[in-house]
Amino acid sequence: MPGTNLTREEAQRRAALLTVDSYEIELDLSGAQEGGTYRSATTVRFDSTEAGAETFIDLVAPTVHEVVLNGASLDPAAVFDDSRIALAGLEAGRNELRVVADCAYTNTGEGLHRFVDPVDQQAYLYTQFEVPDARRVFASFEQPDLKATFQFTVKAPSGWTVISNSPTPEPKDDVWVFEPTPRISSYITALIVGPYHSVHSSYEGPGGQSVPLGIYCRPSLAEFLDADEIFAVTRQGFDWFQEKFDCAYPFAKYDQLFVPEFNAGAMENAGAVTIRDQYVFRSKVTDAAYEVRAETILHELAHMWFGDLVTMEWWNDLWLNESFATYTSIACQAYAPGSKWPHAWTTFANSMKTWAYRQDQLPSTHPIMADIRDLDDVLVNFDGITYAKGASVLKQLVAYVGMDEFFQGVQAYFKAHAFGNTRLSDLLGALEETSGRDLKTWSKAWLETAGINVLRPEIAVDDSGVVTSFAVRQEAPALPAGAQGAPTLRPHRIAIGLYDLDEAGKLVRTDRIELDIDGELTAVDALVGKARPAVVLLNDDDLSYAKVRLDEESLRVVTEHLGDFTESLPRALCWASAWDMTRDGELATRDYLALVLSGITKESDIGVVQSLHRQVKLALDLYAAPEWRDAGLTQWTDATLAHLRTAEPGSDHQLAWARAFAATARTPQQLDLLQALLTGAEVIDGLAVDTELRWAFVGRLAATGVFDESEIAAELERDKTAAGERHAATARAARPTAEAKAEAWASVVESDSLPNAVQEAVIGGFVQTDQRELLAPYSEKFFAAVKGVWESRSHEIAQQIAVGLYPALLVSQETLDATDAWLSSAEPNAALRRLISESRAGVERALRARAADAAASA
Repeated sequence: MPGTNLTREEAQRRAALLTVDSYEIELDLSGAQEGGTYRSATTVRFDSTEAGAETFIDLVAPTVHEVVLNGASLDPAAVFDDSRIALAGLEAGRNELRVVADCAYTNTGEGLHRFVDPVDQQAYLYTQFEVPDARRVFASFEQPDLKATFQFTVKAPSGWTVISNSPTPEPKDDVWVFEPTPRISSYITALIVGPYHSVHSSYEGPGGQSVPLGIYCRPSLAEFLDADEIFAVTRQGFDWFQEKFDCAYPFAKYDQLFVPEFNAGAMENAGAVTIRDQYVFRSKVTDAAYEVRAETILHELAHMWFGDLVTMEWWNDLWLNESFATYTSIACQAYAPGSKWPHAWTTFANSMKTWAYRQDQLPSTHPIMADIRDLDDVLVNFDGITYAKGASVLKQLVAYVGMDEFFQGVQAYFKAHAFGNTRLSDLLGALEETSGRDLKTWSKAWLETAGINVLRPEIAVDDSGVVTSFAVRQEAPALPAGAQGAPTLRPHRIAIGLYDLDEAGKLVRTDRIELDIDGELTAVDALVGKARPAVVLLNDDDLSYAKVRLDEESLRVVTEHLGDFTESLPRALCWASAWDMTRDGELATRDYLALVLSGITKESDIGVVQSLHRQVKLALDLYAAPEWRDAGLTQWTDATLAHLRTAEPGSDHQLAWARAFAATARTPQQLDLLQALLTGAEVIDGLAVDTELRWAFVGRLAATGVFDESEIAAELERDKTAAGERHAATARAARPTAEAKAEAWASVVESDSLPNAVQEAVIGGFVQTDQRELLAPYSEKFFAAVKGVWESRSHEIAQQIAVGLYPALLVSQETLDATDAWLSSAEPNAALRRLISESRAGVERALRARAADAAASA
């Protein structure tokens, strides 16, 4: 039985048989305020290449009332099974199918999600269809290469608004009839329905171009909606993308809708982008948060071309969507005139690439162009390789072929394949023509193999400090156990930066050499005869994708002067290298902590500072030798408080240090300070203890047993919003009692009633790093329950549980043994096996890092 899966071979057979012309979809959402189910009627017209052929259309629905194929009524009980409606006896040429069903609202963020705002008690709906969930709302041929036009007719409650891919019409008798879309894939169609608040403007482009722009959110968030800032970033993207792509925005309007309980960051529905409404900031956030939001906005806008105008044929080329959208969004931030984030590549190096390096060292590592056998594969493939490694490799490709030549190839690609579907070869062919480079070998090495390379400098100097030889050694470490493929040495385009200390003690770049390296050892003769600099930094400017190590002398200087680089990017590259060394057990956690404490005071980039905060806490939680952890936590928490008290009042750094302090506050005096800041009994000049910061304090006080239900309830009374309910759920689950843990576990594992966002909040509270003894009994419970959860819940809900409740904090051989026993006996499907294996790899890595940290104390 197929269940809800679809294999690549099935999709290929269906695509060879069918050409889909159009969908007409009628939805009766007039009962949405009450919930339950809704009537869905779909008429789809398609051509078949064969008379008498058989195929199927996809649908997930509680009830199917009517199936009519070419005028003949079919018995739903006979043709509807699992998620498919069997279609037999097709006519050669044109066919018409009508399906009438009752479909269900969800609270999982998949299909048509329904949310009730506790502020106004109104329901708010939105669709989320990627990868295979349009079939939860209407009958569809659910694969990206069967594009068609989509015409929606929606009946909604009086006074509500309906937004879709096409421009919003005037309703008649609460019925909204939209114009058909251009030819697009089913997964980027969208409906957003409810009493949403909106702000409207337009983008005025070259040649009289005018694109209507809209921004939507719930009325309870309207006071926080900074629409002018969002419009400004959007217009920056329109200007830059249209120039670089030489292709006008391909849809009739562009709406951005901030919606509740969204599982991802955003979704590129054509002309109707949905974005998680946590990006409507209710409280003060640092500039790093605005930078991340801007990248998300630009990423989804780039998808209007990469993904929506031109779409991959099958999900193995998902990177054609995601890697390109990631690369071009960061490039737009870095290079667009007037951008607020010209150092966007620093953020990329310190966050996105760190994600990629971590993913690429897991047993599930895979080529950028992954082998996607079925929908189960792709559902767990939205990962650091598809997004961040792919974007990193594209950045290198741009350096390799030249930016102008790269975008000329992209322009030709759009012109050739507008509103069509493509494979990797289509893009590479366009790039080869404009660049004159043979990219087949490059593609095989970079896109079709897995794993990461390590670059090390090999330097020899004479007695006077003059370089006598210099080479770059490339290593291809063995792939993790269980990973497919073989280690691969690759061609890299890199820059080598040479840095010296100036009179003010700053590390300044004195020279830069850009070159291609290949094979195991590449000599760099250009450096021979020059005085050895204080620091030699491979992959300066972060052109390539590789782990970089410093030579002994450079490491010594960087350890003393990491904060003294005058530019943010080399600092970020060195921070990232130090963190990677810590994860690899090459640098002890206590030494990493010392490095951070010595250099972070000079780090001006707030995004880097916040990344260091997260990484130090993770290192202390997982990688520190247990007998030293308390000492390390004391050292770190004391430092966070000292920095909080000395940071510039009202600055981003002050807010970041306040959150870092709250995350590990542990002594009675520190917890008393959190309480005093909450009540106003103590004030730190410039620190606004606003709604979100209050919840950070409350959550920590709950996790340490200082606050219980009465204090959490009182805080929720102050913030009677959906966000407040999530924070309260986290705080309740965080309490250090057996009863609180049992209640949280039961609400997530033994019940399926929690909405996706609340479930995520409960899991986040349940897992507390200083409550290992309380969590220990749940390891056995996890392995007993996880397969049943995976088979009975929706993908998003099940994945939250499988990843979030795995006993990752119980770093021990016993956890590895229990995992191995489960993997060998439970017979999980490939997707679940991948997630559990990834979590197991984290425990294994933590054990190695702990051993390295313990050895450092000897």
